[in-house]
Amino acid sequence: MVDYLERLIEPLIKRYKFLESEFSSGNIDYSSPDYFQINKEYKWLEKIINLNNEYNQLMDNINELKDMLKIEKDDEMLSLIQSELSEKEKKLLEIEEGIKYSIIPPDPNEGKNIIVEIRAGAGGDEAGIFAGDLFRMYNMFCESKGLIVEIIDSNPEEAGGYKEIVFGVKGENAYGLLKFESGVHRVQRVPKTEAAGRIHTSTVTVAVLPEVGETEVKILPDEIKVETTRSQGAGGQHVNKTESAVKITHLPTGIIVHCQDERSQHKNREKAMRILRAKLKELYDRQKKDEIDTKRKNQVGSGERSEKIRTYNYPQNRVTDHRINFTVYNLDQVMNGYLDEIIEKLNLVEREEIIKDLIERQKVNI
Repeated sequence: MVDYLERLIEPLIKRYKFLESEFSSGNIDYSSPDYFQINKEYKWLEKIINLNNEYNQLMDNINELKDMLKIEKDDEMLSLIQSELSEKEKKLLEIEEGIKYSIIPPDPNEGKNIIVEIRAGAGGDEAGIFAGDLFRMYNMFCESKGLIVEIIDSNPEEAGGYKEIVFGVKGENAYGLLKFESGVHRVQRVPKTEAAGRIHTSTVTVAVLPEVGETEVKILPDEIKVETTRSQGAGGQHVNKTESAVKITHLPTGIIVHCQDERSQHKNREKAMRILRAKLKELYDRQKKDEIDTKRKNQVGSGERSEKIRTYNYPQNRVTDHRINFTVYNLDQVMNGYLDEIIEKLNLVEREEIIKDLIERQKVNI
């Protein structure tokens, strides 16, 4: 095993043994709010330990086979030993690669449902139409992955699409699959309304927010101002006759959320609170990240909403992710929900960057 992996694994083995001892002695409080994260860490470490044990066992087998090669005289047996040795050495490299990526600490948001906000930016009607196109793209992608999409709030545009649409995505890998989508998405195409056939550039902002429970982000009653209004937009007579829309202002931060898609004021308030908790968690996490680490920046981007992350060029059937300088020429497939290639590339780059960062920090601590 390469030296840096051995050095990175050593403290993880110690941590695993400590947690194993704590579980065995009953020192872990199963009713504690921290139990979920502790158990999650333990399972992550257990996977690394198992891989490391498998690696060491395989290494012993390889050494035994090498010793046999030195003393064996029969050509047929030598051929069999060499063949088995080659297979085990290949397997050893696969396990080492598995260990390399397994040592990446699990994201605390993995496994969480998410809330996605899509907002039309610069570009007038065309921005709203593209916001609708992006929602369709994400909806089809989620459907292909067995994820459940639930519209939380929407503000349709008369020309088509949305000024804003907020939706939830439920499923075990919801966050992991869509966490890279936060940022500014730029589209270059000829609008249907453009008689001269000129290419128009518009932007749409996407935010991906992990959902959080009431225990993770506590909001006191006196910290919010709740207002009810009549719903706006399409929806028939009911929309204009009942004050079912809910607007909630978080007074300490000034964050405002709005929800009007449900006919029930109670349901709209419930959905608005879900959005507010997610927004507050995002704010607190960002503040914490800025305090802890203002120098390091992941290559795949900070996830800031002002960061231009991707361009969709219709004339060239091209999609370019600017964070990793990666281009594909299948925009038609991408807009029909095939995001797999881009997401896999983003995940690969992120993993490589994290490994690189772990190695650099290890050098500092030596």
